Amino acid sequence: MAILDVKGCTKTFGGLVAVKDLNISLRQGALYGLIGPNGAGKTTIFNLITGVYTPDEGTITLAGHEIQGRKASAIARLGISRTFQNIRLFGSMTVLENVKVSQHMRKSQGLMDAILRTSRLREEEERIERDAMELLKIFHLDERAHDQARTLPYGSQRRLEIARALATEPKVLLLDEPAAGMNPQEAVELMHLIKRSRDDFGVTVLLVEHNMKVVMGVCETIQVVDYGETIALGAPREIQEDPRVIEAYLGGA
Repeated sequence: MAILDVKGCTKTFGGLVAVKDLNISLRQGALYGLIGPNGAGKTTIFNLITGVYTPDEGTITLAGHEIQGRKASAIARLGISRTFQNIRLFGSMTVLENVKVSQHMRKSQGLMDAILRTSRLREEEERIERDAMELLKIFHLDERAHDQARTLPYGSQRRLEIARALATEPKVLLLDEPAAGMNPQEAVELMHLIKRSRDDFGVTVLLVEHNMKVVMGVCETIQVVDYGETIALGAPREIQEDPRVIEAYLGGA
């Protein structure tokens, strides 16, 4: 059974069809790429999966449970996390605090524990900080843990976004153009971190990215959309050679 299954989803805005009869199926542990020209509907697809939009038609299931129409916060708790095209860190908070705040979604202690400052609460807070620091070490950010997030270089802010998303303990991680603005060396490091995220955390990754070196170097399966419809699906080499993909990106050139 697929961990994430999008079936027959359509989304329109007025007279504009942003996504049309879309099907996506991700097996557990997949490294899956979703690519297409600007305006192809990729971010709309992410917004449908994460509950920002509700599809006009179709279903979206996570581990066999339908999630379309649920609130974004509920979908996050069920196990879907994402990053964004435009960085959305808490700039005035520290790097460590940005990761810790995501872990609080999984806290087991309640209001009375917080009021009374119980030993259970203190132990959980200590665990959250340890886990957050471990994530920061993996993403080479531990030495900046107590710096404000806004002071990080651009590439480091991108890595922090991914670390923060992983802190929610997702089943499926959606990465929206994580290599945007990175230099070639940073992009190579990002590729290793995405693969490590899958291998170390058992997370399934759905990646939207314009950097084809990253897409081809990370993804095992790639789906190409254009004007909200799927035009190709296959392994990286198949996608590179598909005439419909070349047409969509290069206009037949």
